[in-house]
Amino acid sequence: MLETLYNYFGFVGSLFVSLLAFLFFVFWMAGVAGICSLKRPLHRQIIFFSLAIFVPVYPVLWLIADMIKQRKQLKRL
Repeated sequence: MLETLYNYFGFVGSLFVSLLAFLFFVFWMAGVAGICSLKRPLHRQIIFFSLAIFVPVYPVLWLIADMIKQRKQLKRL
């Protein structure tokens, strides 16, 4: 797989794509952890778990939205 990336993008491009994939995975894990830590009714929690697993972009977007919300709260203080 890395050889294919290298053949398509070259050294710098494959390094950049690999870094982006790693960062997306880290943000995905952080988003899933954040979604799981909130207290919700069970039926809503199952919906959020399903979204987090089957739509990989959702936890990353949720994490970014949560970071923006916390930044606004900190600015008010």
